[in-house]
Amino acid sequence: QVQLVESGGGSVQAGGSLRLSCAASGSTIFFSINAMGWYRQAPGKQRELVARITSDSVTMYADSVKGRFTISRVNAKKMVYLQMNSLKPEDTAVYYCKFGDTGNYWGQGTQVTVSS
Repeated sequence: QVQLVESGGGSVQAGGSLRLSCAASGSTIFFSINAMGWYRQAPGKQRELVARITSDSVTMYADSVKGRFTISRVNAKKMVYLQMNSLKPEDTAVYYCKFGDTGNYWGQGTQVTVSS
């Protein structure tokens, strides 16, 4: 069983930055061998993958955030981060952390609001 807690959301103006954090419970080894992902869901839209990082720290990004967002992880702390720069109003959403590629381990979400 893995529990995830996101933090770092908030309200910013367009062009601003935020850093989201996701803390995982459980075994450090179990955390380190699994991929982690950040997803977001805007009102009236489906949840979408924003960024993903493998156990070997290989990263991938949605086209909409490439060059602006950076995902990273610190396995010893069981933490994954999402640095978001040059934020746009269309980045407004609830952001969720997900553990692994199988199973259903999600955090509770953190709201990000970007005003123009």
